[in-house]
Amino acid sequence: MSQRCQVTGAAPSFGRSVSHSHRRTSRRFDPNIQKKRFLVPSLGRTVRLRVSARGLRIIDRRGIESVVAEILARGEKL
Repeated sequence: MSQRCQVTGAAPSFGRSVSHSHRRTSRRFDPNIQKKRFLVPSLGRTVRLRVSARGLRIIDRRGIESVVAEILARGEKL
């Protein structure tokens, strides 16, 4: 499963861990991805989305209908 939010498009970013002695090693910053089920009345069914915590806040603000319409317009499968 990809670590990508279906709402915001957030994906892992990469950087460096810096120790006390200032040695640098590569690391990965993963987004906070959760699997959530949403009831979408216009589709007449529930939809399971992989969303980040920020994506959940966007769904709360704009509503699941507009977010699902945007995902479908991009051509993503639900």
